[in-house]
Amino acid sequence: MYLKKPFWSDTLKSGSDGEQRSPVLELVKSLDKQRLYREVTLALRTGLREARAEFSFIRIRGLRSILKFLRSAAESDETINLFYHSQSIPELQVVPVLFQHSLREIEDQSVTNLKHLFTVEPIKISSPSTDAEVALALRVLEGCCLLHSESTILAHQHKAVAVLMSILSTRGVLEQGACLDALIAIMLDSSSNQMDFENCNGIEEVAHLIRDKQAEENLRLKCGEFLLLLIGHVNGRETPPMVTIHDDVRRFLGEKTASLIWAASQFGSTLDPDERLTALHIQARRVLKSVDLC
Repeated sequence: MYLKKPFWSDTLKSGSDGEQRSPVLELVKSLDKQRLYREVTLALRTGLREARAEFSFIRIRGLRSILKFLRSAAESDETINLFYHSQSIPELQVVPVLFQHSLREIEDQSVTNLKHLFTVEPIKISSPSTDAEVALALRVLEGCCLLHSESTILAHQHKAVAVLMSILSTRGVLEQGACLDALIAIMLDSSSNQMDFENCNGIEEVAHLIRDKQAEENLRLKCGEFLLLLIGHVNGRETPPMVTIHDDVRRFLGEKTASLIWAASQFGSTLDPDERLTALHIQARRVLKSVDLC
């Protein structure tokens, strides 16, 4: 849901600074903040209730609602702060619900069927996650981690990197593209998730995708963007957790491509967001061309 402005919001913009410090306007500001927090909690409760549903089409509806809310919240620092606060409340936390439902590992069906042979309890049916549901859940995960840094801790507790690497190697192009974006978000400023990525041989899997000339070009370009962001922004500290990342890129993609990625990953420090995105696309295409020439 999109957060609506209250009908009295224009009142706060009218009048002088002295008038804005009046008790009436301070009361209006306080009421407005309470109203906004109620809308934030309502949006989350409604979306999370559906995201826990047994059937995929209902979960998809809930995920779309949450994603729509996150995009709306990102437009305002005040709303971001309220969302940040909401994630300290267990029943409003988004990330655990994603891994307990849409991104959960499929249980061994044979074991489940065996259990039902020895019980008279009614079987609880839960439809498996569709491709669209998994992709939406990954977008929601990405948004949560970008708006709320501590969501990366919750993701780590649910072994997020291992789950996402499994999705990257087994699912389709729609989920793979969303998975690469989500991986960047959960590893940003999270040394634990970065180390998990290294332990899962993440570079090898991404290199396999970018070298596969039978794969869709957009996915291969996404892999190039992923490597540029990973090396230039996620792992760009003096003492990065992923100490073997450059060696891995060199080993799986060659010295020439590794050098190009390292040089090109430093882009964008003085550019505005749109220019950085354009530069990222251009550099990713150069990386892909370098891989094809090897």
